[in-house]
This record gives sequence, C-alpha cells and structure tokens, in this order.
Amino acid sequence: MSDAIRVTRLPSGLTVATERMERVETVSFGAYVATGARHETAAENGVSHFLEHMAFKGTARRDAARIAEEIENVGGQINAYTAREQTAYFVKLLKEDLPLGVDIIGDILTGSVFAPEEVERERGVILQEIGQANDTPDDIIFDHFQTTAFPDQPIGRPVLGAEEIIAAMSRRTLMDYMASHYAAANMVVSAAGNLEHDRVLELVERHFAGLPAAMPGPAAAASYQGGEFREERDLDQVHVVLGFPSVGYKDPDYYPVLLLSTLLGGGMSSRLFQEVREKRGLVYSIYSFTQPFMDGGLFGVYAGTGADEVAELVPVTLGELRAVHSQVRQDELDRARAQVKAGLLMSLESTGSRCEQIARQLQVHGRIIPIAETVGKLAAVTVADVQRAAARLFAGAPTVAAMGPATRMPGLAAIRESLAA
Repeated sequence: MSDAIRVTRLPSGLTVATERMERVETVSFGAYVATGARHETAAENGVSHFLEHMAFKGTARRDAARIAEEIENVGGQINAYTAREQTAYFVKLLKEDLPLGVDIIGDILTGSVFAPEEVERERGVILQEIGQANDTPDDIIFDHFQTTAFPDQPIGRPVLGAEEIIAAMSRRTLMDYMASHYAAANMVVSAAGNLEHDRVLELVERHFAGLPAAMPGPAAAASYQGGEFREERDLDQVHVVLGFPSVGYKDPDYYPVLLLSTLLGGGMSSRLFQEVREKRGLVYSIYSFTQPFMDGGLFGVYAGTGADEVAELVPVTLGELRAVHSQVRQDELDRARAQVKAGLLMSLESTGSRCEQIARQLQVHGRIIPIAETVGKLAAVTVADVQRAAARLFAGAPTVAAMGPATRMPGLAAIRESLAA
C-alpha cells in the first residue's frame, strides 16, 4: 500500500481511510455505509433511499437550508446515493474547509431529527422520483431486468421502492432502520486530497461519536433465476436488456469478465457497436455492462431499437455472444485492456473517485488494493481467459426484459435455443 494511504480502525469499529494527494487543492470526504436495497425486507423496500433523502432535511443543529448554505458558502459540493449494497454521503471542498465537511456529514448521520413535516414533504419528492423513473423506459427497464433475474428476493427489488410502500412508510421505520444499519462497524469513512491523516482522524472521532454500535445481520444470499419480462407500451423504441448470471468482486474471473464486457460493448470500437450500429444501423445506443455484487453478479447488454429492427437486433446480438466463446483476437483484447487501464489511472486524478474507491475496496476486500496489483491482474488476462469467461457466462439461464412495441422480438425460448446452437 502506498505511503500516501493510511487506514485506522477506531475502537467503535469505524474504519477511517485517507489518501494524501499533495498536488491538489481540494479534499473529498465521504461516509460509505454497507447497506442498501438488498438489506431491506419486502415491507420496507425503499427505506435506504428514503433515508438518504432525509439525511439532508435537518438535524438538531441545522435545518435543511442551513446544511445546503454552509457547504455552498465555501463553494463546496454535497451529495449522496443509494445502491443495492451501499449508501454513500460525501462532500468535496477546498482543503481548508475539510473540518466543515466532516462536521456536516457526521451531523446528518448522527443527529438527523426526521421532523414529521419533512418526512411528508420528502415522501412526495420520492413518489415524484418513482413516477419519473417509470416514465423513463431506458431507466426503469433495468429495474425490471434486476427483478426478473432475482425474483422475490431483496437483491431483485428496486432501490427506489414501490409507490405503495413509500406512501405508507412511517417515520419510525426510517429511524429504526438507521439505528440498526448505520452502525460504526458497518461503515467506512474515507477522504482523499490535500490532507493529513491524523487531522482527519481527530475530526472523525469528534463528529462520528454518536454512531450506534449494533451490527446488522448479513444480507440474504442472492439466488439468480432468470426469465422474461415484457411490457407493451406506446413508445417509439423497444428498450431491451439481455443478461446472464455473472461473477462477484472476489471471483477469479472478475477481470476476464470486465475485459469481456469492454470488448463486447464498452465503446465505439467494440464488437456490438461496430456490428449492430455501424454496419447494420439497427440502434442508436447499444452497450454491455457487468454488475458485480458481494456474492455473484449480472452481465447484460442494453439496446434501444425500432419495432421492426428488434427482430434482427436480437439474433445479431446473440451471434456476437456465441462468437466470443472462440473468436477473440489479441488486438481487441489489448484495446479493451488499454481502455480499462486508462479509465483506472485517470480516476486516480479525482479526489472523489479515490475517496470512493478506497472505501469500496475496504468493504469488499478488507484492504486497499494497490494500483500496481490491479494493473498486473489486467495484464495477466489472456485470450483464453476471456473465451472461458464468455463460455461460463453465456451458458447460464438468460434474463430478458423488454419495454415498448416488442411484438417482433424473439421470445425467451428462441433466445435459449439460439444460445445453445
């Protein structure tokens, strides 16, 4: 690990990690909680995201307006996000304003009051957000894809939650969930930029002292099932996601799958972009993605196409998936490797990216992974590794989600038959 990176575990169980970047004038600071949609029960689906919204709506020391004003008075930025396995709260400020950033993040995580009127106001905002997502087919299609891949289990439920659950969610549910999941031992606090580790440690000890000590139980294991979802809508395009069970962060095939996704659909030079868009003109947008979790993951291809073109799009895409089992060229693997490596090294220049990376690595791997180690693992991936990963993934049961005028789209049985050919 670099001398610029330091990690301290406090007696409370809270982990504090920093990376000193002397040539910048800013600092990013965040609290990363190892809880998200997959840690919720069916009755409280959406509570993690609701909590993320409520964190900015007032504490015992600051109302919502003051939280925003104090950060923006010094030109800083504050934000948060909720995912299926993590909720994050973070700021970016000039280096001299770090004490304010730590104070505010600590305050919203230990001193939020959940004023009843703010709960009701934010409930309305979240219901509007859910409505907006439902009206955005190239967004909501991924929720349907996830639910179809993992039906009737926490990891398959939407991060935003269902309208009827959010409409009925009580203030007590929010407070109880925060008390049981926002434990010190379930959180990593990280910072990157022009900073001193000992100073960050001192600030964190002061402003995060109120975190609960109880540790939540583990999330329910993910059980991939696969299947088909279709929703006919009066849209100009058919939005399609085709996917398969994939690997988790710690799987030996993690890097081969990452490079597989990149060479298949990770850029304008990728196979899918060149074959489907450039040569055939079937889509405006097509790309592949890999979504790892702590235990397994998903690999998918998204495309938006016309009602007539979808009949050709799906077979062509399946053909590319079959071909990559045995036809991977060294030059395209090298190009994919260069893309991933460049993205990784460019991210080192961002305090925000580094802040998030070191927190995530500690939560997933229990250590910060040196950049040289990651680059070395990317360099070690061979053509045979990528082909083996492709054969492994695409032998799995497919998941298909489609929204729009999809009457000409092949069904799940035809897709399975094509993949087996």
